[in-house]
Amino acid sequence: MLCGHGVRWISAEIQPVEPALVCTSEGMSSMTSLNSSSVPRVLSIAGTDPSGGAGTAADLKSITAAGGYGMAVVTSLVAQNTHGVRDIHVPPTEFLTAQLQAVSDDVVIDALKTGMLGTVEIIETVAAWLDDQPPTVLVVDPVMVATSGDRLVDQQAEQAMIEFCARATVVTPNIDELAVLTGSEPALDEAQALNQAAAWASDTGVSVVVKTGHLFSHWTTNTWVSPDGTRHPVYATRLQSTSTHGTGCSLSAALATRLGAGDSPGTALSWATQWLHEAIKHGEALHVGSGHGPVDHSYRARQLQGWTIEAPSDEAAQPTAVKGGS
Repeated sequence: MLCGHGVRWISAEIQPVEPALVCTSEGMSSMTSLNSSSVPRVLSIAGTDPSGGAGTAADLKSITAAGGYGMAVVTSLVAQNTHGVRDIHVPPTEFLTAQLQAVSDDVVIDALKTGMLGTVEIIETVAAWLDDQPPTVLVVDPVMVATSGDRLVDQQAEQAMIEFCARATVVTPNIDELAVLTGSEPALDEAQALNQAAAWASDTGVSVVVKTGHLFSHWTTNTWVSPDGTRHPVYATRLQSTSTHGTGCSLSAALATRLGAGDSPGTALSWATQWLHEAIKHGEALHVGSGHGPVDHSYRARQLQGWTIEAPSDEAAQPTAVKGGS
């Protein structure tokens, strides 16, 4: 497990990231205090998952774990479990608009996270609402390509999502989605992915979180790539676990919450990455489903309640690096 987020590769284009958590002899400390004067109110716009591991279910759990108040607008009703999707029902966009307006007419939204939008009509509906409700923080998880490489939306919806991403504060694509955004072949290594993200961020003015979890490496890295070329990498050891259902949803929702709380990009990504790493590590202890199970979004809350949670220990220390920051 990665404990010290003050440890970073030293480079002219990489800035040190201050730790969001403190490593103690007993393990991780509790979450650092929120920077804002009130709990961030975070809205998820995504599809459902009745098995609880992904979509709005994962988003709401992640927002709560990250210290926010979670709200959800549903774009589609998805019949799925730990083995995959069985069916999808898309309500009329008029009802989507009604949900969005019901929330924004009454509640101040500090951060917004989008997940599966799915169709051109849904993307355009959310975009029209955003024109009237410009968010302070917008984290877009551009759900277009599954980690298996299967396309999740048609070509028209892909193009609409590419245009929608230009509205974001930050996008959190997987490697295949990054390729779609940039019109490139999927990156084969981290350096190639970072270069793709840097070029796109520079062109659009939108930051990118490059996730290397599906590349072949002992280490996984989440790196915030800013339009000005600044990079904030956060490292973690790769875990051998089948509890990976909903990891993309969970990371982006937690990231939106920490940004909505006032964290800097590097600190927000550091917190979200560390928390998700531990959530994956503890996921198998939930014994939910017989396929790719969910992460344990609530493991920290359970520890505070006195539960004993067994999880495998990491097999290696972090990569050789030198200390940066204060």
